[in-house]
This record gives sequence, C-alpha cells and structure tokens, in this order.
Amino acid sequence: MLRRILELIGIYRIYEKWLWKQIEKGNKPRHVGIILDGNRRWARSRGLPPWIGHEKGAQKVENLLRWCYDAGIKTLTIYVFSTENFMRTKEEVEEIMKLAQKYIEKAMNSKEIHEYEVRVKAIGRIELLPPKLREAIQKLEKATEKYNKHYLNIAIAYGGRSEIIDAVKRIAEKVEKGLLHANEINEEIFEKHLYTSHLPNPYPDLIIRTSGEERLSGFLLWQSAYSELVFLDIYWPDFRKIDLWRAIRIFQKRERRFGR
Repeated sequence: MLRRILELIGIYRIYEKWLWKQIEKGNKPRHVGIILDGNRRWARSRGLPPWIGHEKGAQKVENLLRWCYDAGIKTLTIYVFSTENFMRTKEEVEEIMKLAQKYIEKAMNSKEIHEYEVRVKAIGRIELLPPKLREAIQKLEKATEKYNKHYLNIAIAYGGRSEIIDAVKRIAEKVEKGLLHANEINEEIFEKHLYTSHLPNPYPDLIIRTSGEERLSGFLLWQSAYSELVFLDIYWPDFRKIDLWRAIRIFQKRERRFGR
C-alpha cells in the first residue's frame, strides 16, 4: 500500500513538472479570480457536516496563495461568501463566519502574506458581517495597506449586483452634493466607486470556478466583461496545483481580442 502511494506521488510530481514546463514561458494571467465552489458537496459526499468542507476549503486557500505568487500572478480575488449565502441555515452561516475570522486572524502572521508583500482587502458589504470578523478584517487590511507587490481580495458578503448598486449610490451622493456633474460620469468615474478601485488592474484575466458549475453567480460582473472563464469539474477542497497549471494552460491557448 505504501509503495503504491509513493508511486502515485512520484507520478503526480512528474506530471506537475511537465505541466509547469508547458506554461513556464507563456503569458501568465496578471489577475486571477477563483470561485471557491463545492465545499458542501465535498463534505456531503463523505457524510460530513458542511462546515468540515468549508474548513478544508479554507486550508486550501493557504496553498493557493503560494502557487499563485510562485507563478508570478500579481492579483488574486477569491469568492468565498455571497450575499445570497446568508440565506443558508443559521448554524452553517455562523460556522462559516467563525472560520473566516480564524483564517483572517491567522493571516496576520502569515509568512507568505508578508514575504510576498500582499495587500489584503475584503470586498463586499462588510457591514453585514459579525463585529469580531469585521474587526479582524480591519486589522489585516491596516497591517498590509502599504504593500503593493501583490494583492489578495476576499469577496465576502459580496454580490456583483450589490457592488454596482453601491457604486451608483456613491456617485449619486456626489451629484447631489454638487461634487460631480452627471455629464462627467463615464466608465473611469464609475470604476473608481467599485469595491476594486484600489487595484492597479481590477479586471481578472482568468476566472476559475470549481465544482462543475458553469456560471459566475454574480462574481465581479462589471470587471469580468473580457475575462477568460475556466470551469473545473472538481470540488474546491480537492483543488491541486496541477489544476491551477491546467487552467493557466487553457488561458494561454485562448486568443483574447477584447471585441476587436
């Protein structure tokens, strides 16, 4: 049994190196968005409560950070909890909030966060989150606000429609106060009022969704207009480095014309 496991590990490593050789010199996406889907189904398939799947998914994110930044990806946006997810059972939502707080607090001392100089920001309707989680987020954002080599955006209590509505409200307030004229509103002005306005490149080159579902579910609706989409038939807790490498290989084979 042990011999068989070692053989499989060896095959995996060979395949991983082979994939890397294929993508190493190609054009890498600068900004990758990932919809972390399938935690509950992963847990259900093993007869476990859903929060065990969420825990495994959170652990996987720690690996993901290393893989992305080692590959030269500057910006990573992960979709972890939508505004619609609040409609799940009270017990599950509470467990997810506890996990989010645990891993946000852990990130304060993360070697990768500080070594790669990652600016971390939560995007979404943060006011809907529990006070202790909001406090942990604020501390992490403050601790990393001067970093600019890499960016990690955590979409939590996030909805693409909500983001657009919130941007419209902020612009409308400026118009009412006489700080902005209606005829001055254009795409550039609008983007300055989105949750992603702090990013040098708010547009994901590549969006990956796990679990086999093939939709965006409200993820970065404005920013994803010309994103390349890759849907993987694997639950998020089972996501591996080779799955990221495969997605990048697909991205490199696409011809991006941006409407031209």
